[in-house]
Amino acid sequence: MNQSFNLSIATETIAKDAQQLGVSIEALENISIKVSAEIIQQPALQLVLTYEVTLPSQILANQLNWSTWQQTQVNFTDYLWEETCLECFIAGSEVDGSKTDAEDIVASDQTELHKIPFQQATAYIEINANPDGRYALYQFVSYRNPAVLPPAPLYETDGTTRVSIGWNNHKDLTSLTVASLLSSTLTAVQTPAHYERSFSLPITQLPNQQYAIANMRIEQIHPCVILWFGKTDLYFASGHAFPPDFHNRDYWPKFEL
Repeated sequence: MNQSFNLSIATETIAKDAQQLGVSIEALENISIKVSAEIIQQPALQLVLTYEVTLPSQILANQLNWSTWQQTQVNFTDYLWEETCLECFIAGSEVDGSKTDAEDIVASDQTELHKIPFQQATAYIEINANPDGRYALYQFVSYRNPAVLPPAPLYETDGTTRVSIGWNNHKDLTSLTVASLLSSTLTAVQTPAHYERSFSLPITQLPNQQYAIANMRIEQIHPCVILWFGKTDLYFASGHAFPPDFHNRDYWPKFEL
C-alpha cells in the first residue's frame, strides 16, 4: 500500500530565485522531490512518509540548507518552516460522526490551555520535520484557524499528550565521487546530489480499508517541501495555489491507500 507524489516548484518568483542562486530557471525546474506514503503493519500500524530530494547540480547542493540528522535534536520544535522543512497536510472527518461540532480539541497559545470548537468538515493536521530531527504536528479546525503562532499542537486522543513522529532513516547521499571531483569542473557542477528522510506516524485502522490519526479519518494528504538555499526559499508541492499556499485544500490529493 503505497501512494507516490512528484512535487514541482512554485514558479511565481522562479526567475528572481534563479538569478539569486546563480543558476538557470531550468535547473530549478529540474529539482526532483518525490514523496511516498506507505502503510506498514510492523512493529505497529504506521503511516510512513519518505522524502527523496535530488538536486541537479553541485552549485545548488553547495547552497542548500540541509542539516545533518542528530538524535539529540529529536524533539517538538515550532517555526520549522523558517528553515528547510519537510511538510505534510492531512485532512478528514472525525471518526465518530455523531460528534459533529460538539467536541472540543485542546490547543495551546504558549501561555495557557484553552478550548476551541471542532468543525468536522474542515479540520486538518500539519506536519513539519527538519532534516536534523526536529518536528512539530499542528491541529487546525478550519483554514488557518486557530490563527495563532505557533499553531495549536496536535494531541493524542487523551487530550494531553502531543503526537510525535518516529524517524526511520536519515541518509544524505551524493553521487559526487572523488573521481568526478578530480575531473573537469563541468562534471562536478553537473553531478546531482541526493538527500532522503523518512519518518512515521502512529495510526489506527478503521473498517473498509480506512485509517485514522488522532481520531481523524484520513481522506486527503498533501506532502510538500520548503527548501532554503541561503536566504532563498523554494516551495514544492504536487499542485500550487497562486501565490503558493500549502494550506489551500483545493490542491490536496485524495488519500488512496
